Order: sequence, then structure tokens, then C-alpha cells
Amino acid sequence: MSKKRLPTSYGLKGHDGSCAQPSTEGEVSVNTISAAAGVVGVDLAKNVFSICEVDGCGRVLRRQDLRRDAFALWLAQVAAGTVVAMEACSGAHHWARRCVEYGLNPRLMAAQFVKPFRKSSGAKNDRNDAEAIATAARQGNMRFVPVKDVDQQVRLSWHRVREGYKVESRAIGNRLRGLLAEFGVIVAQSDLALRRLLADLDAQSGLPAQFKELLRDLSEHWKQLRVHHDACDARIEAQARADARCVRLRGIIGIGSITADAAVATVGNAREFKQGRQMSAWLGLVPTQHSSGGHARLGAISCRGDAYLRTLLIQGARSSLQRAKAVATENATPEQLWIRSLDGRMPFGKVIVAIANKHARQIWAILAHEVDYDAHACLNDPMHRQHAA
Repeated sequence: MSKKRLPTSYGLKGHDGSCAQPSTEGEVSVNTISAAAGVVGVDLAKNVFSICEVDGCGRVLRRQDLRRDAFALWLAQVAAGTVVAMEACSGAHHWARRCVEYGLNPRLMAAQFVKPFRKSSGAKNDRNDAEAIATAARQGNMRFVPVKDVDQQVRLSWHRVREGYKVESRAIGNRLRGLLAEFGVIVAQSDLALRRLLADLDAQSGLPAQFKELLRDLSEHWKQLRVHHDACDARIEAQARADARCVRLRGIIGIGSITADAAVATVGNAREFKQGRQMSAWLGLVPTQHSSGGHARLGAISCRGDAYLRTLLIQGARSSLQRAKAVATENATPEQLWIRSLDGRMPFGKVIVAIANKHARQIWAILAHEVDYDAHACLNDPMHRQHAA
């Protein structure tokens, strides 16, 4: 048991649920966790963090609830080498980086992997969640989420804000069309047609003057959103050009600057995956399974993992399909010939997913092995030679 001077407003709570009472000297007893302890499970929150320490056998040794400032001080007192498990939620990567600074071993897990270890689905609370996190982290086959560094999170923030601008811009465009339709003015479904009409509102004699003023204000806001969106595009483009990994990825047909930058920032260290198939499964580009009794039953794609990166890969696959159809046969790459063969015998949706799956594996190979994209690399594969023979 160690002593540390803490403000009494931190609200430390002991394992019995009672608040620790400060002494007359303003000191609060803080339990120091040894490195010999099993796992520390932390249920993250905005203000109050619930902590559960379990030993090597899974028995609960201590529980406590700490406010945010007190948790930061408590984390510095934990013995180096201790495993600190958390759910991969908002703020988890920040606290994981703090754990690394203190010499701790952070373990981030997806929430769906923690849920089965909660003892009762009808008794969900912070303390039960912290215990479930600690129990899940002790499983030998648990899959952990790699900790993102600051650069990764900053780069992804540009993508998130860009998506927000895009959604808001689309909403304002639809709102403008709806308002104009109330006065009998129907606009074609294109932003260019709507901008042309808004630029010449004086020609619409049937619209009230006050309504035109409202439309001008809303149109100016719409214009500013497009400016901000274009600024995000320019920033992402600059990041992609400055990163050698993005330059390699852009060699793949259907992978542009936005997809390349998002892939590098999201994946980070590609060697966290054993092979490209793991990465494609992580992105939800593989079919679900309902197999039993030796009979394989495959369903639709799982759609798990990062939906944003998966969407970009799907859109890139559409572009790759169009390019494969347009190029002459004598100038087509082996991949484009493969895409043509798929298009001739499979539905459109399956072709798109198959191309996106291949792109995900190619991204893994380029990032994991730090090599440039080679459109003819498949010709050197033993399986391809055996099939050709």
C-alpha cells in the first residue's frame, strides 16, 4: 500500500464501493498493482473509470472507480509490465499510448469480443464490464486491436471530417430541392443544375422575396461546405504524395490518394496480420459461414471491420472493373484479364467484392513487405504456372 497526496475531489472508491476518506494531512490511500498480477480491466468513460484487477487464476482481487484525473495519476503508479485491458472505443488509443509511456502493456479488444464474458446480460454496469474486459483479455485466442499512433489518428481525422462535410453538403442540397419544390420549382438531380438555378434566383419571378433571401443564405453555407471539403481533399492528397507507402499503393488500378491514405492510416503495421486473407476478413470482405456436419454454407459478406475503408475499396473495385472492360485485350494486365473472366461468369456484386478482396490482399503485401506494385507478379506464382500448364 502506497501513499500519494491527491485532491479530495478526485472521488476515489475502494473495492467495497465506499469512497476513500482522506486523512487530516490530505492524503488518500491508493492501491498499487504489482506486475505479478494477472490483468487489469478498465471500463473507459468520459468522467468515471471502473477498474477490475484479476489474478492469474481469474479471481477478482480489487475493484475501484476513479474519476478521470485520478485515473491518470493511478495509471502512473501501476507497476511496469502490467497488462491493462480496455475496449477499443473512443479515447482507447489515447489511454493505450499513455500506458506505453508508463511501461505497461495495453490490450485493446473489440466490444463484441468482450460481451460474451459478461456474467449476466441483465446486469450490465461499469463494474461488470470491467470484469468482463479483464476476463476476455486472459483468453489465449483473443484478437487484440493494434494501438494507433498520433499520426494515424490525425490522418484519419481528416477523412472523418471530410465525410462529415460530404454528408452535410448532400443534406443541404436535398433541403434546397425540397424547399423549391414547395413553390413548384423542380430541379434536376445534379449539383450543377441546382447551383445554376441558385445563381440566377432573380429570374424566378414566382418566388417571394423573403424566400429568395433564405435560399441565398443557405446557398452560401452550401458553398462554404464545398470549400472545406475541397480543402480536406487537398490535405489528404498532399499526405498521400509525401508518404512512400501511399505512392506504392497508388500503383494498383482503382486505388487513389484517398483510399491509399486511409489504408495506411487505418492499418498501420500490416505485419500485425499473418497474411492478406486475414486483412480482407478484418475488413469484412469475406462471406459469412453457416457450416455444419462437414457441409460448407457460405452467405453474404460479413461487413465487419472498418466500414469506411471497405466502402473505398468497393468504389475502387467499380473503377477497376470499368478500366478492365475498356482496355484492349493485348494491353490488358493479368489482373484485368482475370476481372474480365469473372465478369463473364459471375453477378456484378460478386465481381465487385472479389476485386475489392484482391485489392485488400495486394495492399497487405505491399505494406507488409515494402515492395512496389507489380501487375505481372502473379505470373511467377507456382500455382499460376501449374494452372497454365
